[in-house]
Amino acid sequence: MNLYVMRHGATKMNKENLHNGQIDEDLSDVGVSQAKEAIKNLEGINFDIIYCSPLKRAKHTCNIININNTPVAYDDRLKERTLGALDGKNIEKEGLSNENYYDYYYKSNIKDFEEWKEVFSRVHTFLDELKTKNYKNVLIVAHGGILRATHYYFNSIPEDGNLLTKYKGSENCQINHYQI
Repeated sequence: MNLYVMRHGATKMNKENLHNGQIDEDLSDVGVSQAKEAIKNLEGINFDIIYCSPLKRAKHTCNIININNTPVAYDDRLKERTLGALDGKNIEKEGLSNENYYDYYYKSNIKDFEEWKEVFSRVHTFLDELKTKNYKNVLIVAHGGILRATHYYFNSIPEDGNLLTKYKGSENCQINHYQI
């Protein structure tokens, strides 16, 4: 199975360097343009199904790129990482370093802050289930944290837990390809 994983288009909060985890923000005009441009990168691929985060920014991206009216299934496990009180804020200005934010082993005392282990668990469970399906080409439209969790499904987590070591992150409308 060919698995394509795409990050949603840009949002206003992305531009302002704010972490919008579970905030249900739609695409900016730039994000809409990025999604339209991304169609070119998907030409010639006939997807059996598109799995999508139910958050607006992912759904809007999916609607734009789904020019062949491929069936879409929404799955809560593809939502972005929950940041609790840090949702909608610049994490570094709130006292959380990038080093801690991208540390697989970091434990926060922030209420409702989802640790990477939890994100990876839900995404990896989703991917394990996907492997049991008989699809040829699958597209997932989701978020940067989901692309990171997917990368580490196929690659080992660094011993020190630094999730930036082997995967620098994903740009808006970036598409990663994997074989299952």
